[in-house]
Amino acid sequence: MTSRRSLFAIACLGLLTFGIVLTTLGAVLPSIIERFGIDKTAAGSLFLLNTFGIVIGSVMFGPIVDRKGYKELLLIGLALIVVGLEGIAFAPSMAWLRSAVLIAGFGGGIINGGMNALVADISVDGRTAGLGKLHVFFGLGAVGVPFALGMLLGKLSYSTLIAAVGALCILPLLITALPRFPTPKQSQGLPLEAAKGLLRDPILLTFGIMLFLESGMEITVGGWTATFFTEELQITDQRALVYLSLYWLGLMMGRMALGPLLRRLAAPRLLLGGMSVAFGGAWLLIGARESSVAALGVFLLGLGFAATYPVVLGLVADRYVALSGTAFSVVMVMGLTGGTLLPYATGVLGNAYGLRASLLIVPAALVALATLLSVMTWRLARATSSAA
Repeated sequence: MTSRRSLFAIACLGLLTFGIVLTTLGAVLPSIIERFGIDKTAAGSLFLLNTFGIVIGSVMFGPIVDRKGYKELLLIGLALIVVGLEGIAFAPSMAWLRSAVLIAGFGGGIINGGMNALVADISVDGRTAGLGKLHVFFGLGAVGVPFALGMLLGKLSYSTLIAAVGALCILPLLITALPRFPTPKQSQGLPLEAAKGLLRDPILLTFGIMLFLESGMEITVGGWTATFFTEELQITDQRALVYLSLYWLGLMMGRMALGPLLRRLAAPRLLLGGMSVAFGGAWLLIGARESSVAALGVFLLGLGFAATYPVVLGLVADRYVALSGTAFSVVMVMGLTGGTLLPYATGVLGNAYGLRASLLIVPAALVALATLLSVMTWRLARATSSAA
């Protein structure tokens, strides 16, 4: 097998590509609305298609990786991303555009799940720290490319820019084609009963519900913060985007610090500390009357959220070594479901009561997440004692 360092670098490029897929559509949506003359409802349906594609990719990757290995599936996922982005760039009609968005999302779901599972498999000496570093690159893709698109959109058409982004994604595809990857874990056939048993495993389902809440909060804050600044604090759109960048900065800084922190703190204690920081940040944001206070709250939210995804995925990988790909599929699909439903609920409540009130979903979800952390810690301790 190729060195772990090389495979980790490939995984980082892959997750950076997924970050591009997840956020590029939103960056060019105003141009798409103008080009095709669609309303907000039709525009919103594109996000649902993108998410649907990601969910399907997330469902499929796990069993295939466990049975067939990584390389071919990752190459297919990256190729689909390139095709999808080029399709978005040059779609002659809404039907073609919808198909391209779905294809890009499907490829993105494969890459998100596959690269996370790959890093979990090769980081045997520190899965959570490795996953934390990996997710920094997701943040770079999620923030950097849409920011560059926003800066260049007045000078170049969105078709040209998206086509260029799609062309750049050929690089990870070519690099992924070169090395050897770990051999399949279930090369003699996937044990179906064991795989089905994962869906009834209370510990895995607890992990999945935790990611449901975490994804919901992360996407809610990332999706509604700029609107909160403009509507509640009367900040200009440009300044609101700058304040939103503090959220992503906090998230990336927190994940970069995971390795050193995990050498000093147990994973459950680190998670609880992060939740406490995010809880304080949520109340600062919701109660803020000044932009500086809200900005601090946004940064603390990102910092506090940073540990949950890498730590939970690390715990899943440690517990379900033989079927890690399938286990990742289960919890990631649950996470993506939360990432769809909680931001939608925030928008519905925001229309009725205002964003300041609807963002109370975040501290409420944090309380539920802390409760689940206690349940998960108890269940893991009980399972360990039963095994002993």
